Amino acid sequence: MRVFVTGATGFVGQAVVQELLSAGHTVVGLARSESKAAELRAKGVDAIIGTIEDIEVLKRGASDSEGVVHLAFNHDFTKFAENAKVEYDAIVAIGETLAASNRPFVITSGTMMLSKGDLANEDSQVDFVTFPNPRAGNEGEITKLATQGVRASAVRLSPSVHGDEDHGFIYMITQIARAKGESAYIGDGQNKWPAVHRYDAARLYRLALEKGEPGAKYHGVGEEAITMKEIAETIGQQLGVPTVSKTSEEAQAHFDGFMAFAVAANNPTSSKKTQERLGWTPTGRGLLADIKAGVYTQ
Repeated sequence: MRVFVTGATGFVGQAVVQELLSAGHTVVGLARSESKAAELRAKGVDAIIGTIEDIEVLKRGASDSEGVVHLAFNHDFTKFAENAKVEYDAIVAIGETLAASNRPFVITSGTMMLSKGDLANEDSQVDFVTFPNPRAGNEGEITKLATQGVRASAVRLSPSVHGDEDHGFIYMITQIARAKGESAYIGDGQNKWPAVHRYDAARLYRLALEKGEPGAKYHGVGEEAITMKEIAETIGQQLGVPTVSKTSEEAQAHFDGFMAFAVAANNPTSSKKTQERLGWTPTGRGLLADIKAGVYTQ
């Protein structure tokens, strides 16, 4: 299959590209610059230069391909709503291009958009009330596209997609602990995060592309529920700094705003149905093991 991948040079995207190539697919990657395009070409990937704001480029990439994996997103949280709208426009443009073709289109979502507290599963709905997330509505496009002849599905990634070269939430939490001289959790630290290894996530995207059902949501979750206290303690041990509890008010200063919300989230999530439906079995190293191995502290 010839697959168009946005975000092909990103942390998850690079792993997805390699997974697709290893499975015998041909990959066309979206690259922001000539230097990034050269990196893709060196791996045997065809490259198109542009961003997800370049609608005509997206349409061309989708039109010339037999399937699309959408991973690109600007994670500048200072203009999160604007970036979510850019992504929405990109999803709509690609979806219109694939309409009535039954070609697969896998978009990226997140488990953190689901209602917090109880163990979430693939049938859980996006929470628009507790913390209005401007990106949350983008996932809803797959339902619409499924009625328009597109085999559209969503991969909901864990807040921690971990592994070597990760610069996501766990990296940022670690850098805060290093700078502040203490590793913190909020309250009793018993709120939980799911996690998935980068290469397990990549394999999930391939399976969703190959076997995914229209309108389906799949969970990129290798570990259902790791307490934030465990995460903070493991980071503290690796950095050689004390682990401390913060009140919600203290956490705002310690984690600097948005990260305080993320660290406070209680997001236990199952991937049982995903594993059953796609034959996906996570095998990668766990999050705490990655932290202990020095992935975030070396």
